Amino acid sequence: MILVTGGTGLVGAHLLLQLVQSGATVKAIHRKTSDLKGVEKIFGYYTPNAHILFKQIQWVEAELSDIPALEVAFEKVSRVYHCAALVSFDPREYELLKKVNHEGTKNIVNLCIAKNVKKLCYVSSIATIGKTPNHQRATEETDWQDQNSGVYALTKMDAELEVWRGSQENIPVVIVNPGVILGPGYWNSGSGLFFKTAYKGQKYYPPGGTGFVGIQDVVRLMVQLMNSTITNQRFIAVAENASYKEILDRISKGLMKPGPTKKIALWQLEILWRLDWLRSLLTQKGRKLSKNKVSSLRKQQLYSHDKAKAHLDFAFEPLTDTIKFSCEKFLEEQA
Repeated sequence: MILVTGGTGLVGAHLLLQLVQSGATVKAIHRKTSDLKGVEKIFGYYTPNAHILFKQIQWVEAELSDIPALEVAFEKVSRVYHCAALVSFDPREYELLKKVNHEGTKNIVNLCIAKNVKKLCYVSSIATIGKTPNHQRATEETDWQDQNSGVYALTKMDAELEVWRGSQENIPVVIVNPGVILGPGYWNSGSGLFFKTAYKGQKYYPPGGTGFVGIQDVVRLMVQLMNSTITNQRFIAVAENASYKEILDRISKGLMKPGPTKKIALWQLEILWRLDWLRSLLTQKGRKLSKNKVSSLRKQQLYSHDKAKAHLDFAFEPLTDTIKFSCEKFLEEQA
């Protein structure tokens, strides 16, 4: 029996589809407010048998902080994919990020130990990969520093440390560190906002760039690692290093919209994050732009995926395919 946390998210939904299509017996944790219909919608992007496959999943309602509910979810489970996380770069949400990303992962690891789980796969982020100078490509071994790191990166690193603790207590683990994950279906959050922004024909684009990867690559890498003899290692999942303008241009083309033409200057961003801080202070609403986020836009960090290629002979798919498919699904839902 396989357990998936975060099954209603972008990674979790696509992972669940691949698992049930392979014939695996699967449980998935969801919160009381989760949109299960959204998962079935994702299934429908890829197969006419979406409803039948969706019904094969055993859903368990549980919060990552609810130990009794998690214990029920862990019954008869031998492998765990821990995909659940809160993604936020708002410093005001640091305590909530710690509760979900750090403490939630701690609870999952503790239950893996208590239940003698055979293997755990944790979905982390390139936010926990160290930075390099002079446009060198960062690897899994690049030292990470907490200085100037945002609240999301800090809590994901703490979560990774919990997973490594599990490995010291005889739980075989693998960690995947994806870049910005592109894929269809979650248009109002995360990378889905790239598609909404491009569809609106926004003229402005941010400086800098990062590593990007298609959702299918992330899921394939996770499953391949779990089915391998590899343990206690982490793998960067980045198909391409690209600027934000390059990605927005490609998405705009797929949506048949004009691409952005005006680069937002760093001095403008310095003013904007301060204004955003003041707005948040006066309105008590969440931050949209932080000092750390602006700092990350000063240069384009490059990432290496050589380890996945070397250890698994893994071939990342061109982002062009993912962007084309995602744009098609986006346009279908606008009709």
